[in-house]
Amino acid sequence: MAATGRRYSKKEFARRGDALFESKVRPILTAMDEEKFAAIDIETGEFELDKNEMRACDQLRKRIPDPQIWLVHVGLGYLDRFGGHGSRGKQ
Repeated sequence: MAATGRRYSKKEFARRGDALFESKVRPILTAMDEEKFAAIDIETGEFELDKNEMRACDQLRKRIPDPQIWLVHVGLGYLDRFGGHGSRGKQ
């Protein structure tokens, strides 16, 4: 499978992804979804929920040709944190 190129700026990608998560995904979430990932196509608003992030993306790709996927961890709201939390200035 060929890699899909991003069709939006990072800022627009994030804006669309966050807006769709808040308007379409968050309203239907239950306590059982807290450890899941939401893979959202930022062009159609279609999404998949799964405990495995790759499976969520794969399920979305089966339904949507060439999706622009925004991935959110439902419980945490982010996937990774960059930088040394609490390590600045410590020797």
